[in-house]
Amino acid sequence: MNDLKKEIQVLEEELISLRRDFHMHPELGYEEVRTSQIVYEYLSELGLEVKKVAKTGVVGLLRGSEPGKTVMLRADLDAIPQSEKTSLPFKSINEGVMHACGHDGHTSMLMIAAKILTRYKEHIKGNIKFVFQPNEEEAGALDMIKEGVLENPKVDAAFGIHLWTPLKSGEIGLAEGPVMAALEEFELEVIGKAGHTGSPHTAIDPILASTNIIQSLQSIQTREIDPLFPIAIMIGKINGGTGRNIIADKVEIGGTIRFLFKDEEEGKRVLLEKFERVINGVCKAMNVEYSLKFIPSNPSLQNNGKMMNYVRKAAIETFGVNGNLVEYRSMAGEDFAEFSQRVPSLFYFIGNGNEEKGTTYPHHHPMFDIDEDTLKFGVEMHVRTALDFLND
Repeated sequence: MNDLKKEIQVLEEELISLRRDFHMHPELGYEEVRTSQIVYEYLSELGLEVKKVAKTGVVGLLRGSEPGKTVMLRADLDAIPQSEKTSLPFKSINEGVMHACGHDGHTSMLMIAAKILTRYKEHIKGNIKFVFQPNEEEAGALDMIKEGVLENPKVDAAFGIHLWTPLKSGEIGLAEGPVMAALEEFELEVIGKAGHTGSPHTAIDPILASTNIIQSLQSIQTREIDPLFPIAIMIGKINGGTGRNIIADKVEIGGTIRFLFKDEEEGKRVLLEKFERVINGVCKAMNVEYSLKFIPSNPSLQNNGKMMNYVRKAAIETFGVNGNLVEYRSMAGEDFAEFSQRVPSLFYFIGNGNEEKGTTYPHHHPMFDIDEDTLKFGVEMHVRTALDFLND
């Protein structure tokens, strides 16, 4: 392990090259055909036991020289439906699709970590599963679990990393307990009656009703839920109407409900009941119909206290300091949560915010970019946490 930093330094050009290639060729969830094939071939060439899981997911298994525990390291493969507006020479060539969340960096970091850990095979007691997950933005983790990713061999612990621009480059964000919100998505259709804007009394206006619904929903988080439990009800899209002088027949609304409750199942049940009660009440008052569909996404992400010790130790060894550890939680959703609900897990953030490099844009922004100098830290953290856990 004394030469680990030198090993990573030698591979840093390959690390950055992989990230830029993935960035240039982003693919949406369950469409990561090119990305997963590159990963599959890469892991196969390392001599790992490799298989496809959950359509475009890839799992590589490294068996150590002695039997022992199994640790899982996870990266995500998918991009999002965003049009890139950066001027990067390796910007997306797929119109309307962009790596605006850092998954390109996550994938490349875990690939290089796999290459290095393979070299330590003779010193590994147990197994390492390298899990490259598809469709993180929706529900890929659960599909991998259903197909047995946590079995054969049974996973004893899991680690995940997220590159994170809200934190400064060089910082590590971690916390015990719930660190990322449970997420429920929704699609709402408000149904009225089309007509002429010059004769509004002959129609039923779903746009007016929709504006009232959107405003009224905000009262739930400020008036009906204990303010000690964070909630964020957000509308991400609205679609309605075909002309300036036409009263629309319907409006389509989509959004997210994020929350952190002590009793997650009961809190979620009560919250969704309140959510539909408000919609139903406004629709009745304004004489429109509605259709509401909830789309379960992920539970809250729970960090195990014992697993914190491995990451703290690895962070000090990686960065050479201990003052860069920041207690951090986020209301963003992350389906690594599905793993954290089943095995002792730790999900943490590597800061990427660098004003000089222009990497402070929020995730999912069309100008989003990462500080590539932090990629090597992610590789080292993967290697150290895996080895420390297995050799403990």
